[in-house]
Amino acid sequence: MKADQTLDCMGLYCPMPIVKTAEKIKQMKEGEVLEVLGDDQGIKQDMPAWCEATGNKFLGMEEAGGEIKVYVKKTHR
Repeated sequence: MKADQTLDCMGLYCPMPIVKTAEKIKQMKEGEVLEVLGDDQGIKQDMPAWCEATGNKFLGMEEAGGEIKVYVKKTHR
């Protein structure tokens, strides 16, 4: 999936990937896609829930070799 920006959260554990994502998404323009890299299994449940709560769009997830890539599109309600 094509992303406008990437955020490396490897080695960070809940809630830091969500905290870092929230900070990064504030700096982005509406419609841009953020790729979040992580290795904490919690991100698989946390990111969709965070997107639901904030109104951003959860676009999907890819997992390979212990690395989880999550894609979030900045939107406004």
